[in-house]
Amino acid sequence: MTATADLAIRMARATFNRALADANLSAIGPLLAPDAVLVAGTDSALITGRKAQLLAWKREFAAKERLIYTRTPDTILVSPVEPIAMEQGHWQGVASGSGATLASGTYSAKWREISGAWMIEAEIFLTLA
Repeated sequence: MTATADLAIRMARATFNRALADANLSAIGPLLAPDAVLVAGTDSALITGRKAQLLAWKREFAAKERLIYTRTPDTILVSPVEPIAMEQGHWQGVASGSGATLASGTYSAKWREISGAWMIEAEIFLTLA
């Protein structure tokens, strides 16, 4: 199960990254657990719930000069006793117009397999640049 879960989570993360680049809210929704929590990297803003996160992304996508965020997993640790996993990696925010990296850092994400699909339960970001 570990190799299969690792691959499924990496594929889900790639789908999430594509959805962010394409401003595709409908692709993000299924990747978030209903009560998903996000702690932002700079101001530690807490965004709780799938609906709140989709609303935040909708605002972000509407910005004239928006950042395109990419999360790149470095490790994924799958629990041998529960359908959960921890992803750790690095992220960056690139200006859509210029392509300049304006922010970056590290992150951790907790995933849970729900009805056969891996969903993000929690993400926490640390801004380093």
